[in-house]
Amino acid sequence: MKIGAIDLGERPVVLAPMEDVTDMGFRLMCKQMGASMVYSEFVSADALIRSVNKSVQKLTIHPDERPVAIQIYGRDVDSMVEAAKIVEQAKPDVLDINFGCPVKRVAGKGAGAGMLQNIPLLLEITRAVVDAVKIPVTVKTRLGWDAGNMCIVDLAERLQDCGIQALTIHGRTRAQMYTGDADWTLIGEVKRNPRMRIPIIGNGDVTTPERAKECFEEYGVDAVMVGRASFGRPWIFREIRHYLDTGELLPSEEQSFDWKLNILKQQVLQSVERIDEYRGILHIRRHLAATPLFKGLYNFRDTRIRMLRAETVADLFAILDEIKEKWRK
Repeated sequence: MKIGAIDLGERPVVLAPMEDVTDMGFRLMCKQMGASMVYSEFVSADALIRSVNKSVQKLTIHPDERPVAIQIYGRDVDSMVEAAKIVEQAKPDVLDINFGCPVKRVAGKGAGAGMLQNIPLLLEITRAVVDAVKIPVTVKTRLGWDAGNMCIVDLAERLQDCGIQALTIHGRTRAQMYTGDADWTLIGEVKRNPRMRIPIIGNGDVTTPERAKECFEEYGVDAVMVGRASFGRPWIFREIRHYLDTGELLPSEEQSFDWKLNILKQQVLQSVERIDEYRGILHIRRHLAATPLFKGLYNFRDTRIRMLRAETVADLFAILDEIKEKWRK
């Protein structure tokens, strides 16, 4: 699969853009684990134009994470064009436009998935951004605003006509947020449309290697995108890649409990190094809370609470080592 001149290989598996998750450290980790491409946290066009430091920092790219996409969102043509030009100077491989974020502070103001209520403006922004930059422009969106407005099949064609070079579709409506099961039926319909020429990336509930393979085979997508299933589990890319390439699940001895725990420790250290000890640990807690590594451990509740309350690396690692010893017993 190619996005412009960027070759992602056969059946690529990519890391989804996620706010407060896909910082450079996590992107590098997922890349090392086999992610074919990674996406930045989404960046506000207005904040970029105002040179808000936190947003500008999101444009930092490490050479080892390429190919990498930077994603922006906004609600008017001029700010999105200006932000796109700023992003281009950071030299990502791809510029992605977010028309899919469902959260109220974004969609409620008309940006992200809110654009699905104003298709003419959505298309105008897309066309203007494509014309404003020389790097490939892609779009990530949803099936539609709600069950009564599932517009993606027609919208995909119109976005293609605007000049985008790939389209990612999350198999839910904005109204669903992240509830219920992702519906890949319409994603498959978009892919089967003979008028579609650009790659289609499917997103939503890809949580196992088997499901990733199923999405390629049943819906014909060119790539699959993994989002929340990567929380506390960056090795999911290694698992999926192995299964797609060999047809077999990765042997458990190649990903032992100790090995996975060390990966989580590396995430902690990267986060602390990037920010500081207190805020770095705070930032990584969602991964520690969500990781499947500790599921099924006997009488884990009290230990989990202590782990999520730890405020220093020393305290946190002591608890993680304690967990390791308990697991061995």
